[in-house]
Amino acid sequence: MAFKDEQQAKAYWSENLSLMFKLLAIWFVVSFGFGILLVDVLNEVRFFGFKLGFWFSQQGAIYTFVALIFVYVFKMNALDKKYGVDE
Repeated sequence: MAFKDEQQAKAYWSENLSLMFKLLAIWFVVSFGFGILLVDVLNEVRFFGFKLGFWFSQQGAIYTFVALIFVYVFKMNALDKKYGVDE
């Protein structure tokens, strides 16, 4: 990567880390919050015939993780273009 100056490199990594922490927070809320902490409340709702809390702990966290990977790729491509370090 060839940044124009040190300040631009710091801004890039700051935005990158901010994005990663936001996505990790979403994944944590879905996997730990919905799958463990709120499981009793969510189990009162049915989703495709399964209790919603069970679904989040077994499938929802995995689907969310895969979706977050695609969001990260899309956002990082945009960030790379913004700072002129895209391929």
